[in-house]
Amino acid sequence: MTTRSWLSLYALLIRTSIKSRMQYKFNFILASFLAALIQISEFLMVAIVLFKFGAIQGWSMHEIGYLFAVMTLSKTLYRTFADEVHHLEHYLVNGELDQLLTRPMPVLLALMPQKFRIMLGEVLQGGFLLWWSLHGMMAAGQVGWSAVPQSLYIIVTGAVILFSIGLATATFGFWTTRITELQNLTEDAARTAAQYPLTLYPKWMSSILLIVVPVGLVNYIPSLYILRGELGVWVLPALAGVALLCLCLSLKFWHFGLTKYQSTGS
Repeated sequence: MTTRSWLSLYALLIRTSIKSRMQYKFNFILASFLAALIQISEFLMVAIVLFKFGAIQGWSMHEIGYLFAVMTLSKTLYRTFADEVHHLEHYLVNGELDQLLTRPMPVLLALMPQKFRIMLGEVLQGGFLLWWSLHGMMAAGQVGWSAVPQSLYIIVTGAVILFSIGLATATFGFWTTRITELQNLTEDAARTAAQYPLTLYPKWMSSILLIVVPVGLVNYIPSLYILRGELGVWVLPALAGVALLCLCLSLKFWHFGLTKYQSTGS
Protein backbone atom coordinates (compact mmCIF):
# COMPACT_ATOMS: atom_id res chain seq x y z
CA MET A 1 0.00 0.00 0.00
CA THR A 2 1.09 3.57 -0.64
CA THR A 3 1.62 6.20 2.05
CA ARG A 4 -1.63 7.86 0.98
CA SER A 5 -3.51 4.58 1.44
CA TRP A 6 -2.06 4.10 4.93
CA LEU A 7 -3.09 7.65 5.90
CA SER A 8 -6.59 7.08 4.53
CA LEU A 9 -6.87 3.92 6.60
CA TYR A 10 -5.56 5.75 9.67
CA ALA A 11 -8.21 8.46 9.16
CA LEU A 12 -10.91 5.78 8.86
CA LEU A 13 -9.81 4.19 12.14
CA ILE A 14 -9.90 7.58 13.84
CA ARG A 15 -13.43 8.29 12.59
CA THR A 16 -14.57 4.88 13.85
CA SER A 17 -13.04 5.50 17.27
CA ILE A 18 -14.61 8.98 17.52
CA LYS A 19 -18.03 7.63 16.57
CA SER A 20 -17.74 5.01 19.29
CA ARG A 21 -16.74 7.53 21.97
CA MET A 22 -19.42 10.08 21.07
CA GLN A 23 -22.14 7.60 21.95
CA TYR A 24 -21.57 8.80 25.52
CA LYS A 25 -21.74 12.58 25.08
CA PHE A 26 -22.26 13.42 28.77
CA ASN A 27 -19.13 11.51 29.77
CA PHE A 28 -17.18 13.34 27.05
CA ILE A 29 -18.40 16.78 28.22
CA LEU A 30 -17.75 16.01 31.90
CA ALA A 31 -14.28 14.59 31.21
CA SER A 32 -13.39 17.65 29.09
CA PHE A 33 -14.52 20.02 31.84
CA LEU A 34 -12.58 18.19 34.55
CA ALA A 35 -9.45 18.02 32.36
CA ALA A 36 -9.57 21.77 31.76
CA LEU A 37 -10.14 22.41 35.49
CA ILE A 38 -7.15 20.29 36.49
CA GLN A 39 -4.89 21.89 33.89
CA ILE A 40 -5.80 25.48 34.77
CA SER A 41 -5.46 24.82 38.52
CA GLU A 42 -1.79 23.87 38.01
CA PHE A 43 -1.02 27.25 36.48
CA LEU A 44 -3.16 29.17 38.96
CA MET A 45 -0.99 27.97 41.84
CA VAL A 46 2.06 29.38 40.09
CA ALA A 47 0.19 32.53 39.06
CA ILE A 48 -0.63 33.31 42.69
CA VAL A 49 3.07 33.26 43.57
CA LEU A 50 3.95 35.35 40.51
CA PHE A 51 1.21 37.85 41.30
CA LYS A 52 2.80 38.48 44.69
CA PHE A 53 6.46 38.52 43.67
CA GLY A 54 6.13 39.73 40.05
CA ALA A 55 8.58 37.34 38.38
CA ILE A 56 10.69 34.22 38.82
CA GLN A 57 14.33 34.82 37.91
CA GLY A 58 13.27 37.51 35.46
CA TRP A 59 10.45 35.51 33.86
CA SER A 60 7.11 37.30 34.07
CA MET A 61 3.70 35.74 34.64
CA HIS A 62 2.85 36.04 30.92
CA GLU A 63 6.12 34.39 29.89
CA ILE A 64 5.64 31.44 32.23
CA GLY A 65 2.02 31.22 31.10
CA TYR A 66 3.37 30.97 27.57
CA LEU A 67 5.66 28.08 28.55
CA PHE A 68 2.69 26.32 30.16
CA ALA A 69 0.48 26.90 27.12
CA VAL A 70 2.97 25.65 24.52
CA MET A 71 3.75 22.54 26.56
CA THR A 72 0.06 21.83 27.17
CA LEU A 73 -0.91 22.22 23.51
CA SER A 74 2.08 20.20 22.26
CA LYS A 75 1.22 17.40 24.66
CA THR A 76 -2.44 17.60 23.63
CA LEU A 77 -1.58 17.33 19.94
CA TYR A 78 0.66 14.32 20.59
CA ARG A 79 -1.81 12.53 22.87
CA THR A 80 -4.77 13.26 20.59
CA PHE A 81 -3.30 11.33 17.68
CA ALA A 82 -1.11 8.80 19.53
CA ASP A 83 -2.46 8.39 23.05
CA GLU A 84 -2.25 4.60 22.99
CA VAL A 85 1.52 4.81 22.58
CA HIS A 86 1.50 6.10 26.16
CA HIS A 87 -0.65 3.11 27.17
CA LEU A 88 1.40 0.41 25.44
CA GLU A 89 1.94 -1.36 28.76
CA HIS A 90 -1.72 -2.40 28.75
CA TYR A 91 -1.29 -4.09 25.36
CA LEU A 92 1.90 -5.82 26.48
CA VAL A 93 0.57 -7.12 29.79
CA ASN A 94 -2.74 -8.38 28.37
CA GLY A 95 -1.26 -9.74 25.17
CA GLU A 96 -3.45 -7.44 23.06
CA LEU A 97 -0.48 -6.38 20.98
CA ASP A 98 -0.63 -9.82 19.35
CA GLN A 99 -3.93 -8.84 17.72
CA LEU A 100 -2.34 -5.75 16.18
CA LEU A 101 0.57 -7.81 14.90
CA THR A 102 -1.83 -9.91 12.81
CA ARG A 103 -3.30 -6.91 11.01
CA PRO A 104 -2.07 -6.20 7.46
CA MET A 105 -0.66 -2.79 8.39
CA PRO A 106 2.24 -1.36 10.44
CA VAL A 107 1.80 -2.08 14.15
CA LEU A 108 2.32 1.54 15.17
CA LEU A 109 -0.28 2.73 12.67
CA ALA A 110 -2.74 0.18 14.04
CA LEU A 111 -1.97 1.15 17.65
CA MET A 112 -2.20 4.95 17.41
CA PRO A 113 -5.92 5.38 16.58
CA GLN A 114 -7.07 2.88 19.22
CA LYS A 115 -9.37 4.67 21.71
CA PHE A 116 -8.83 8.01 19.92
CA ARG A 117 -9.19 10.90 22.37
CA ILE A 118 -10.77 14.28 21.67
CA MET A 119 -8.98 16.36 24.32
CA LEU A 120 -11.32 19.36 24.23
CA GLY A 121 -10.60 20.44 27.80
CA GLU A 122 -6.85 20.62 27.24
CA VAL A 123 -7.32 22.47 23.95
CA LEU A 124 -9.56 25.08 25.55
CA GLN A 125 -7.29 25.55 28.56
CA GLY A 126 -4.08 25.67 26.54
CA GLY A 127 -5.62 27.88 23.87
CA PHE A 128 -6.94 30.37 26.41
CA LEU A 129 -3.62 30.48 28.26
CA LEU A 130 -1.73 31.01 24.99
CA TRP A 131 -4.08 33.84 23.99
CA TRP A 132 -3.84 35.45 27.44
CA SER A 133 -0.05 35.26 27.49
CA LEU A 134 0.48 36.61 23.98
CA HIS A 135 -2.15 39.32 24.45
CA GLY A 136 -0.43 40.53 27.60
CA MET A 137 3.01 40.59 25.98
CA MET A 138 1.69 42.28 22.85
CA ALA A 139 0.05 44.97 24.98
CA ALA A 140 3.40 45.54 26.68
CA GLY A 141 5.18 45.73 23.31
CA GLN A 142 7.32 42.68 24.08
CA VAL A 143 6.20 40.68 21.03
CA GLY A 144 4.42 41.37 17.75
CA TRP A 145 1.88 39.46 15.68
CA SER A 146 4.65 37.28 14.24
CA ALA A 147 4.66 35.47 17.58
CA VAL A 148 1.29 33.89 16.72
CA PRO A 149 2.37 31.77 13.69
CA GLN A 150 5.71 31.09 15.36
CA SER A 151 3.89 29.75 18.42
CA LEU A 152 1.70 27.47 16.29
CA TYR A 153 4.85 26.24 14.55
CA ILE A 154 6.64 25.30 17.79
CA ILE A 155 3.50 23.59 19.10
CA VAL A 156 3.72 21.23 16.11
CA THR A 157 7.48 20.64 16.44
CA GLY A 158 6.98 20.21 20.19
CA ALA A 159 4.30 17.58 19.61
CA VAL A 160 6.70 15.63 17.38
CA ILE A 161 9.42 15.78 20.04
CA LEU A 162 7.04 14.67 22.80
CA PHE A 163 5.75 11.84 20.60
CA SER A 164 9.33 10.74 19.95
CA ILE A 165 10.09 10.70 23.68
CA GLY A 166 6.88 8.80 24.36
CA LEU A 167 7.55 6.27 21.61
CA ALA A 168 11.14 5.65 22.73
CA THR A 169 9.96 5.20 26.32
CA ALA A 170 7.20 2.81 25.29
CA THR A 171 9.67 0.76 23.24
CA PHE A 172 11.53 -0.22 26.42
CA GLY A 173 8.39 -2.18 27.24
CA PHE A 174 9.40 -4.83 24.71
CA TRP A 175 12.13 -5.79 27.18
CA THR A 176 10.63 -4.82 30.55
CA THR A 177 6.85 -5.11 29.91
CA ARG A 178 6.15 -2.65 32.72
CA ILE A 179 6.98 0.93 31.75
CA THR A 180 4.75 3.12 33.95
CA GLU A 181 7.56 4.17 36.29
CA LEU A 182 9.82 5.04 33.37
CA GLN A 183 7.02 7.07 31.75
CA ASN A 184 6.53 8.94 35.01
CA LEU A 185 10.15 10.05 34.72
CA THR A 186 10.67 10.67 30.99
CA GLU A 187 7.21 12.02 30.15
CA ASP A 188 5.28 13.28 33.17
CA ALA A 189 8.03 14.57 35.47
CA ALA A 190 10.20 15.91 32.64
CA ARG A 191 7.27 17.67 30.98
CA THR A 192 6.16 19.21 34.27
CA ALA A 193 9.67 20.48 34.93
CA ALA A 194 9.83 22.07 31.47
CA GLN A 195 6.71 24.13 32.16
CA TYR A 196 9.04 26.47 34.04
CA PRO A 197 12.21 28.26 32.88
CA LEU A 198 15.12 25.82 32.87
CA THR A 199 17.27 28.46 34.59
CA LEU A 200 15.47 27.49 37.81
CA TYR A 201 17.26 24.14 37.89
CA PRO A 202 20.87 23.08 38.45
CA LYS A 203 22.96 22.95 35.30
CA TRP A 204 23.11 19.14 35.29
CA MET A 205 19.32 18.92 35.42
CA SER A 206 18.73 21.51 32.69
CA SER A 207 21.25 19.65 30.52
CA ILE A 208 19.23 16.45 30.95
CA LEU A 209 16.04 18.29 29.97
CA LEU A 210 17.72 19.61 26.83
CA ILE A 211 19.77 16.61 25.69
CA VAL A 212 18.76 13.31 27.30
CA VAL A 213 15.00 13.93 27.55
CA PRO A 214 14.76 17.04 25.33
CA VAL A 215 11.50 18.50 26.62
CA GLY A 216 13.23 21.87 26.95
CA LEU A 217 13.28 22.05 23.15
CA VAL A 218 9.49 22.03 23.12
CA ASN A 219 8.96 25.42 24.74
CA TYR A 220 11.95 26.88 26.61
CA ILE A 221 14.51 27.18 23.79
CA PRO A 222 12.06 28.55 21.18
CA SER A 223 10.61 30.97 23.75
CA LEU A 224 14.04 32.54 24.18
CA TYR A 225 13.84 33.64 20.55
CA ILE A 226 10.10 34.30 20.18
CA LEU A 227 9.65 36.19 23.45
CA ARG A 228 13.11 37.65 24.05
CA GLY A 229 14.85 37.79 20.68
CA GLU A 230 17.76 35.69 21.96
CA LEU A 231 19.76 33.00 20.14
CA GLY A 232 18.64 33.98 16.60
CA VAL A 233 16.13 33.12 13.90
CA TRP A 234 18.05 29.91 13.15
CA VAL A 235 16.34 28.40 16.21
CA LEU A 236 13.06 27.82 14.34
CA PRO A 237 14.40 25.76 11.39
CA ALA A 238 16.80 24.00 13.76
CA LEU A 239 13.83 22.86 15.85
CA ALA A 240 12.26 21.24 12.81
CA GLY A 241 15.52 19.41 12.14
CA VAL A 242 15.78 18.25 15.75
CA ALA A 243 12.14 17.11 15.78
CA LEU A 244 12.70 15.11 12.58
CA LEU A 245 15.87 13.57 13.99
CA CYS A 246 14.10 12.59 17.23
CA LEU A 247 11.27 11.07 15.22
CA CYS A 248 13.59 9.03 13.00
CA LEU A 249 15.63 7.73 15.95
CA SER A 250 12.54 6.78 17.95
CA LEU A 251 11.00 4.98 14.96
CA LYS A 252 14.22 3.01 14.39
CA PHE A 253 14.29 2.10 18.07
CA TRP A 254 10.63 1.06 17.90
CA HIS A 255 11.22 -1.21 14.91
CA PHE A 256 14.22 -2.75 16.65
CA GLY A 257 12.17 -3.29 19.80
CA LEU A 258 9.45 -5.06 17.83
CA THR A 259 11.97 -7.69 16.76
CA LYS A 260 12.58 -8.45 20.47
CA TYR A 261 8.91 -8.68 21.41
CA GLN A 262 7.75 -11.88 23.09
CA SER A 263 4.04 -12.33 23.78
CA THR A 264 2.97 -12.49 27.42
CA GLY A 265 -0.24 -14.26 26.47
CA SER A 266 -3.72 -13.25 27.57
